[in-house]
Amino acid sequence: MMNVTVRLFAGLRQSAGFKEKNFTLSEDATVADLLAQLPASITERTFYVAVNQSYARRDAILKDGDEVALLPPVSGGNAEG
Repeated sequence: MMNVTVRLFAGLRQSAGFKEKNFTLSEDATVADLLAQLPASITERTFYVAVNQSYARRDAILKDGDEVALLPPVSGGNAEG
């Protein structure tokens, strides 16, 4: 078994009701396996996944102690800037 930490940002945090939470997964679990443990209020939304501060695909294999961040898409800014 291994432990990973999930961190949520912006609207994802509000939907889930937590900012950070630890999960216990089986060895060789993937990002998709972790996402399957999260509530639909999060997984039905659009977001990017980062593992240890690098964007990751859902088939990425996790390791004990990894930090998984879920980030909603960001838009805005000033096109004239």
